[in-house]
Amino acid sequence: MSMSARSVGTTGNVRDELVATARALGPVMTERAVVYDRQASFPFENFADFRANGLLAGCVPARYGGAGASYADYVRVSEEIGRYCGATALTFNMHNATMLWCGPVADLLGFAPDVRGRHETIRAEMFRGVVEHGHIHSQPFSEGVAPGATSALATKATPVDGGWLVNGRKIFASLSGAADFYNVTCQVPGEEAIRLLGVPARADGVTIVDDWDPLGMRGTVSRTLLMADVFVPEANEWMPPGAYNEAALRYPWLFLSLCPSYLGLTGGILDVTAAYLRGELPGQSTNARRDHPIKQQGWAQMQLRHQQSRAVLYRAVDEAVIDPTTEQLVAGWAASVTVMEHAAEVASLAIRVCGGQSMFKTLPLERMYRDARLGSTMLPWSAEVCLEQLGRARLFD
Repeated sequence: MSMSARSVGTTGNVRDELVATARALGPVMTERAVVYDRQASFPFENFADFRANGLLAGCVPARYGGAGASYADYVRVSEEIGRYCGATALTFNMHNATMLWCGPVADLLGFAPDVRGRHETIRAEMFRGVVEHGHIHSQPFSEGVAPGATSALATKATPVDGGWLVNGRKIFASLSGAADFYNVTCQVPGEEAIRLLGVPARADGVTIVDDWDPLGMRGTVSRTLLMADVFVPEANEWMPPGAYNEAALRYPWLFLSLCPSYLGLTGGILDVTAAYLRGELPGQSTNARRDHPIKQQGWAQMQLRHQQSRAVLYRAVDEAVIDPTTEQLVAGWAASVTVMEHAAEVASLAIRVCGGQSMFKTLPLERMYRDARLGSTMLPWSAEVCLEQLGRARLFD
């Protein structure tokens, strides 16, 4: 099937190698997750490992020096990372979303030759920064104004010689203080088109404010980003004017890119629960509990939900196409709700199955339970947004 019809395909060897790399880093990520959660600190060490082992450039196209992972590959890699540290997987998503929007997704869009040429020049330099210098990208889109990703933007970019002066505020700006670029959606006053501009983290006028002491996913460090007359050069317009609008409308599947973090977290909860039931979880004070029928019943329910989540997400991503039909979008919305809601349900079941000891911070389930509560709230495809779309789908057209 041609790229114009299919999303980005699969790349078996690349996928297997990247997943194996993430799995090899799993034990140390598990150890660090405790510290990141307790301190609400960014996983710098994990990102250093990603940089050293090729994961940071995993979604950079091969012709620019990256691994050339497809979106479907990314989903499996992010899922694997989420098994060990949910916050690391979420921040890994923010970086790779830019790589995917500007790489394989942009390739699906019908740019004019001159626009395509300029985009090639700009993204080649952006990708080079990731491959050669280990640049980390963040995508703070939320403003607290509207649930959509392409409407009611308050962040403005005023044209000046050589670029723009950007003014605005982004909330839940993950990777605050860790990213090299904050890639923000904004509008030039008087224009309808959405622009995707890379705001240099160290530019004058960039300020990170507000405390960060949330319930879960504490290592994402998603504070508030303020921009006051921040100069952004023309070379940092990562997508052509209006291209992000077009991409979001015609290839909305990247709004599922948060889901593998929570699918991986769900798998990690199963890993911990299985170890507990087998009597093999470090720090547990009980013997094996796997012979108890009531524990087996809860364990069975956990596995059912995990398999359901994996099946619907894999299907939606693997069958993703540009210009999806309503039927195809239904599969995507259903996948988002299923993965996010099941993560919380599985975490609750795990607490019940593993009993009172699971409430202590000395075991990982307490952290995982808190992390799992948050997926359903995450825009733009939050559970409420997707349920609203599902509730209207195929009834009014």
